Amino acid sequence: MPESVEFPQQLIALRRRLDLSQEELASKLNVSFATVNRWENGKASPQSAQRAALAELAAETGAELEPKIPLPTPSDPAGAPTRRRRGTGRSAVLSTKSMEQMLWDAACSIRGEKDAPKFKDYLLPLLFLKRLSDVFKDELTRLAQQFGSAETALQIVEADRESDKPIVRFYIPPESRWPIIRGTQPWPYPDTDEAHPRPKTLGEHLTTAVRALARSNSALSGVIDIVDFNETRNGEREISDQALRGVIETFSDPRYRLGLADVEPDFLGRAYEYLLRKFAEGQGQSAGEFFTPQEVGWLMAYLVRPHPGEDALDYACGSAGLLVKLQLALKQSDPLNKIPLRLHGQELTGSSYAIARMNMVIHDMEGEILRGDSMRNPKFRAPDGARLRAFDVVVANPMWNQPFEERIFEHDTFDRFESAGGLPPANGDWAWLQHTFACLKATGRAAVVIDTGAVTRGSGSKNENREKTIRRWFVEQDLVEGVVLLPDNLFYNTTAPGLIVLLNRHKPAARAGRIVLVNASREARKGQPKNYLPEAAIRKIADAFHAGHDVDKFVKVITREQAAAEDYNLSPSRYVANGDEEVLRPIPEILAELAKLDAEAMTVNREVAAIMAKLEDVG
Repeated sequence: MPESVEFPQQLIALRRRLDLSQEELASKLNVSFATVNRWENGKASPQSAQRAALAELAAETGAELEPKIPLPTPSDPAGAPTRRRRGTGRSAVLSTKSMEQMLWDAACSIRGEKDAPKFKDYLLPLLFLKRLSDVFKDELTRLAQQFGSAETALQIVEADRESDKPIVRFYIPPESRWPIIRGTQPWPYPDTDEAHPRPKTLGEHLTTAVRALARSNSALSGVIDIVDFNETRNGEREISDQALRGVIETFSDPRYRLGLADVEPDFLGRAYEYLLRKFAEGQGQSAGEFFTPQEVGWLMAYLVRPHPGEDALDYACGSAGLLVKLQLALKQSDPLNKIPLRLHGQELTGSSYAIARMNMVIHDMEGEILRGDSMRNPKFRAPDGARLRAFDVVVANPMWNQPFEERIFEHDTFDRFESAGGLPPANGDWAWLQHTFACLKATGRAAVVIDTGAVTRGSGSKNENREKTIRRWFVEQDLVEGVVLLPDNLFYNTTAPGLIVLLNRHKPAARAGRIVLVNASREARKGQPKNYLPEAAIRKIADAFHAGHDVDKFVKVITREQAAAEDYNLSPSRYVANGDEEVLRPIPEILAELAKLDAEAMTVNREVAAIMAKLEDVG
């Protein structure tokens, strides 16, 4: 491999020579899949032991990987800081299992003091504060290497904090830094500062810390400073200092460092999802909000193939995980690109909205997240206010079968429904797809996760069905580019499979009039508690969709005429059977085998009768 090629490209080339997926390479190196992913995206670099293992693998292909390969250094902006506290004894990225154990331990610290569904209200702000503090420390380490000392780096950051383009993502004021919160580093509060007096309790200190952080970083106002850790009711603290101390000590465990290279891109969203699933559902309450599985998010990003500088929207963005993956997928496909996507999201639920903003700012991604109901009050509008703003790419996983009052559709002021196949029923699946269409530019494309029934309801019936009428309009307008049937049991709030509907307002000429149907129902692997799509399956599905050719038991490309002949049933399983084939045998052969079995049975019966007769004689 030539020295002029950057490390991520060399690593990708090596993996391809070895014919390994990222998951398989991670297994060989005893690291997580996410670690390999970050190496290939230039977000981190291998440590010495991992470099040696890579060199051994390279030797198998006859390539020289070490020492000639130019690896990013911690001071290189292309690579995230990778320094780690000594003695942690763990892989580079916090695994899902470790994250869940951390959150469970933290929740146990406050169990009994707060109702389980309220755990997240206290845990998430503290988790985000720990994440920001660790990231701040990483950035100070990078700057210390650049400027010669930690003291100089901190002085530069302090002087730069009012800059329009600060050199760190977020400035963390002293009282908000984790060592001071934990009490391992003293902080002399000025006794003469009446506006910021010395906190009397740990709860008061935490409330002071998050509010100081929000004052220093306007992007975090209303995101991290919404909880009063010192709140009292009827003379009693809502959560005691002892419980808060337990949470802080759990998050301080060296195994749970949350710096730039320590966690998955959508770590905060995953944490929120776990807390909802574990505690809100455990109380018999409906969480009402869940996140798209990571692998489904990656698949959607690979299916729409974002391009540099495009405008992207998720109108039901949750934690913004789909938007984050769009940007990361763009980085994968074009590592040298310097033009990011412009990301936009809208989210109704307050907690999810806060997490989405946290995710965007912590990843330093360009875009905006707005709060509101996208069906009733879409916030991204055209300048004239009469239409919705148009985007190059739309990705979304709205609530399936969401009930709406039909007057919302009847009185829509943005012309989303009447002109796009007619008014939808109270079931919201096609309403969301009509909304998606209204959000697309003339050359836009979209990937939307919806319930499987949305592509079949009404087909085969002589009765009029509004969903089928809308499907027919979408097919006749040649807007449906594909449908991907997902495996069962991927989503946390249902065992139903779900599917991805792919829209395209400007199909390539070779795909005009055609719909690519992918039956990926058998591509999952068993997991606990849910199934998952391995990386190889994600690539297989995306590649098959983009190839646009029939594949036995996997892909069927149909024409609009074929869709009409099937009464606009667009379910991949209607056209692609991927089950075990039935083995049909000739009837004479079956009869001969039955006669043989009857004869053998008669022989056995005679032998048993003879044995029983002897036993009777003995008796």
